[in-house]
Amino acid sequence: MDKKPRIFITPFGSVYPLYVQKAAKKGRTKEEVDEIITWLTGYSGEQLRRAIDAEVDVETFFAQAPRMNPSVGLITGVVCGVRVEDVADPLMQKIRYLDKLIDELAKGKKMASILRR
Repeated sequence: MDKKPRIFITPFGSVYPLYVQKAAKKGRTKEEVDEIITWLTGYSGEQLRRAIDAEVDVETFFAQAPRMNPSVGLITGVVCGVRVEDVADPLMQKIRYLDKLIDELAKGKKMASILRR
Protein backbone atom coordinates (compact mmCIF):
# COMPACT_ATOMS: atom_id res chain seq x y z
CA MET A 1 0.00 0.00 0.00
CA ASP A 2 1.23 3.47 -0.85
CA LYS A 3 2.01 5.72 2.07
CA LYS A 4 -0.19 8.81 2.15
CA PRO A 5 1.54 12.15 1.62
CA ARG A 6 2.21 13.68 5.03
CA ILE A 7 0.03 16.72 4.26
CA PHE A 8 -3.05 14.43 4.12
CA ILE A 9 -2.66 13.41 7.76
CA THR A 10 -1.54 16.82 9.02
CA PRO A 11 -4.17 18.56 11.17
CA PHE A 12 -5.82 21.32 9.14
CA GLY A 13 -5.53 23.49 12.24
CA SER A 14 -1.73 23.37 11.97
CA VAL A 15 -1.75 24.36 8.28
CA TYR A 16 -4.34 27.13 8.68
CA PRO A 17 -2.11 29.53 10.70
CA LEU A 18 0.51 29.23 7.94
CA TYR A 19 -2.04 30.49 5.41
CA VAL A 20 -2.97 33.36 7.72
CA GLN A 21 0.70 34.16 8.33
CA LYS A 22 1.51 34.17 4.60
CA ALA A 23 -1.40 36.53 3.93
CA ALA A 24 -0.57 38.79 6.91
CA LYS A 25 3.04 39.21 5.73
CA LYS A 26 1.60 40.85 2.64
CA GLY A 27 -0.88 43.02 4.51
CA ARG A 28 -3.89 40.75 3.99
CA THR A 29 -6.23 39.57 6.73
CA LYS A 30 -7.33 36.38 8.46
CA GLU A 31 -10.88 37.29 7.38
CA GLU A 32 -9.77 37.21 3.74
CA VAL A 33 -8.16 33.80 4.27
CA ASP A 34 -11.39 32.57 5.88
CA GLU A 35 -13.43 33.97 2.99
CA ILE A 36 -11.25 32.07 0.50
CA ILE A 37 -11.55 28.82 2.47
CA THR A 38 -15.33 29.14 2.86
CA TRP A 39 -15.71 30.03 -0.84
CA LEU A 40 -13.65 26.98 -1.89
CA THR A 41 -15.09 24.40 0.51
CA GLY A 42 -18.59 25.55 1.39
CA TYR A 43 -17.78 25.53 5.11
CA SER A 44 -19.43 28.34 7.08
CA GLY A 45 -17.18 30.41 9.32
CA GLU A 46 -18.49 28.46 12.32
CA GLN A 47 -17.91 25.08 10.62
CA LEU A 48 -14.39 26.17 9.68
CA ARG A 49 -13.65 27.15 13.28
CA ARG A 50 -15.02 23.80 14.53
CA ALA A 51 -12.91 21.81 12.05
CA ILE A 52 -9.79 23.68 13.18
CA ASP A 53 -10.65 23.21 16.87
CA ALA A 54 -11.44 19.50 16.36
CA GLU A 55 -7.97 19.03 14.82
CA VAL A 56 -9.32 17.14 11.81
CA ASP A 57 -6.60 16.22 9.34
CA VAL A 58 -6.41 17.80 5.91
CA GLU A 59 -7.89 14.70 4.25
CA THR A 60 -10.92 14.76 6.57
CA PHE A 61 -11.25 18.54 6.23
CA PHE A 62 -11.70 18.26 2.47
CA ALA A 63 -13.71 15.00 2.68
CA GLN A 64 -16.21 16.71 5.00
CA ALA A 65 -16.32 19.97 3.03
CA PRO A 66 -20.01 20.77 2.53
CA ARG A 67 -19.56 21.64 -1.15
CA MET A 68 -16.50 22.33 -3.25
CA ASN A 69 -17.15 25.49 -5.22
CA PRO A 70 -18.37 24.69 -8.75
CA SER A 71 -15.91 27.30 -10.07
CA VAL A 72 -12.80 25.36 -8.95
CA GLY A 73 -12.15 24.54 -12.60
CA LEU A 74 -11.34 28.22 -13.12
CA ILE A 75 -8.39 27.93 -10.71
CA THR A 76 -5.34 27.43 -12.90
CA GLY A 77 -1.65 28.12 -12.68
CA VAL A 78 1.42 26.86 -10.91
CA VAL A 79 1.91 26.18 -7.20
CA CYS A 80 5.11 24.60 -5.90
CA GLY A 81 6.19 24.04 -9.50
CA VAL A 82 3.06 22.04 -10.36
CA ARG A 83 0.13 23.12 -12.57
CA VAL A 84 -2.92 22.81 -10.30
CA GLU A 85 -5.16 21.74 -13.17
CA ASP A 86 -2.82 18.79 -13.88
CA VAL A 87 -2.68 17.32 -10.34
CA ALA A 88 -3.92 13.73 -10.66
CA ASP A 89 -4.87 12.98 -7.04
CA PRO A 90 -8.24 14.64 -6.28
CA LEU A 91 -7.34 15.45 -2.65
CA MET A 92 -3.92 16.83 -3.54
CA GLN A 93 -5.60 18.94 -6.22
CA LYS A 94 -7.98 20.46 -3.64
CA ILE A 95 -5.00 21.26 -1.41
CA ARG A 96 -3.21 22.87 -4.35
CA TYR A 97 -6.32 24.89 -5.24
CA LEU A 98 -6.30 26.33 -1.73
CA ASP A 99 -2.53 26.97 -1.92
CA LYS A 100 -3.00 28.77 -5.23
CA LEU A 101 -5.79 31.01 -3.89
CA ILE A 102 -3.72 31.93 -0.82
CA ASP A 103 -0.74 32.68 -3.11
CA GLU A 104 -2.94 35.00 -5.14
CA LEU A 105 -4.09 36.73 -1.95
CA ALA A 106 -0.47 37.18 -0.84
CA LYS A 107 0.41 38.57 -4.28
CA GLY A 108 -2.14 41.34 -3.80
CA LYS A 109 -4.87 40.18 -6.16
CA LYS A 110 -8.34 41.58 -5.58
CA MET A 111 -10.78 39.25 -3.77
CA ALA A 112 -13.24 39.33 -6.70
CA SER A 113 -10.49 37.97 -8.95
CA ILE A 114 -9.33 35.36 -6.39
CA LEU A 115 -12.93 34.17 -5.96
CA ARG A 116 -13.33 33.93 -9.74
CA ARG A 117 -16.18 36.46 -9.93
